[in-house]
Amino acid sequence: MLVHSRTGKWATWAVFFVLFVPLFAVPLLVILAASFTTNWSGAFPSGPTTKHYTAATGGDSLQALTTSLITAVSASLLALTIGSWAALAAASMRRRGRRFLDALFMLPVAVPSVVVGLAVLVAFSKPPMLLNGTRWIVILAHTILVTAFAYSSVSAAIVRLDPMYEQAAASLGARPGYVLWRIKLPLLLPSLTAAAGLCFALSMGELSATMMLYPPDWTPLPVQIFAATDRGSLFTGAAVAVVLMGTTLLVLLGVSRIRTRASYR
Repeated sequence: MLVHSRTGKWATWAVFFVLFVPLFAVPLLVILAASFTTNWSGAFPSGPTTKHYTAATGGDSLQALTTSLITAVSASLLALTIGSWAALAAASMRRRGRRFLDALFMLPVAVPSVVVGLAVLVAFSKPPMLLNGTRWIVILAHTILVTAFAYSSVSAAIVRLDPMYEQAAASLGARPGYVLWRIKLPLLLPSLTAAAGLCFALSMGELSATMMLYPPDWTPLPVQIFAATDRGSLFTGAAVAVVLMGTTLLVLLGVSRIRTRASYR
C-alpha cells in the first residue's frame, strides 16, 4: 500500500468500509435477504423460506437463464473476435485512422443503450436483413454494446507489448501470420480473457436494449427479473437476481483462472 504508517492504514481501511458497505455491500445483502423471505414490513425481513428459489431455478426462469448464457457467450465471442481484429488493425494505422476506429467502436458506449436498441430495431426490421422477432437481433445488439470494451482492452494491451519479440521472430524468417498466431496472440491472451469476462458480465446484465428487441421465445434473465418485480413478486425477483449474480460470478471465476494461467505462461 502507499500508506506506510499504522494510523494511516487504519484510517484508509475505515474510509474504505464506510464507502464500500453502504454503496455496494448493503444493496447486495438486501437482495440476498429478500430472496429468503416472505414478508418485509419492518426494518428486517420475516418469514424465512427457500420457495422463491424453486421458481428461480426452474420453469421459465431456468429457460431465461439458458437464454442469457447463450446470448452472453455468443455476444462475447463475437465482440472479442471483432474487437481484437479491429485493435490489431488500428495498431498498424496512422494516428488519424486509429482515432477514427476509436470513435467508431466507442460510439455505442457514448449513447444510451436504449438508443442502440432502437437503432438495431429500425435497421433490421426490413429486408434484406430481417432479424426482428428472432434471437439474432438480441445477440447482435449485445455484441454492438460490448464490442467497445473488447476493443479498448485489447488496444491498451497492444500498446504495452514489447516489439522485440515480433522483430526477433521476423528476423528469423517468420511470416506475419505466424508471428500473429504464435507470438502476438499468446502475449495478448491475459488481456483477451479479461476482455471476454467483462463482455460476458455486461451482456448478462443488459436490459434497456433487450427490452426493445427480445421475442417471446427468447427472454433473457434480466427481462424475467423486471417482469417479476413489475407484477409485484419482489421476493421471487430477488431470488432470480441472486441466481443471475451467482451464475455470472461463477463464469467470471472460471475466466479469471484461465487468465491467471495465461499470465504465467
